[in-house]
Amino acid sequence: MSFRSQPTAQVDETATVGDGTTVWDLAQIREDARLGTGCIVGRGAYVGPGVLIGDNVKLQNYALVYEPAVLGDGVFVGPAAVLTNDYFPRSVDPQGKLKRGDDWEAVAVLVDEGASLGARSVCVAPVRVGRWALVAAGAVVTRDVPDFALVAGVPARRIGWVGRAGVRLIERADEPGVWECPGTGELFDEKDGELMERA
Repeated sequence: MSFRSQPTAQVDETATVGDGTTVWDLAQIREDARLGTGCIVGRGAYVGPGVLIGDNVKLQNYALVYEPAVLGDGVFVGPAAVLTNDYFPRSVDPQGKLKRGDDWEAVAVLVDEGASLGARSVCVAPVRVGRWALVAAGAVVTRDVPDFALVAGVPARRIGWVGRAGVRLIERADEPGVWECPGTGELFDEKDGELMERA
């Protein structure tokens, strides 16, 4: 496979990196991680062992993606964003003994196609971020985020909806429950706290 890696980056020999992917300075891709084609791994970003990353994903500088995270195609992870993997983090067990890899069970953050995580946001595993959702900068995600949801705050709460273009949707005055993207004109229907694209 043909990918580009800067001399100061560390890409484990067991990792799979797709064609056209670029790994920048000081980034680390651990063993058995799999990255798709056309990805960008920014300076100082970290990809944990066995993490699965789709095509055309952008990990900005110092983003931390801990195993066993799974990122779909077209996902954006902003600068210094963190995807955690330990719901009950402790350095030591109840007896004071240093915990090792076998002393806890890693849990995943799942980020679906096209979703974006803003700068310095934190996803506390286990959690799923839905398709084309947008997590605001600095938000702390502690529960699942629906498709197309715009969430912000600590803990993150839905404050609106966004379309594929990332633009905040506007509810049509003449049709309650129908949302329109001012950028693309696409229409969406809201029902029971979920948003669906019109065919």
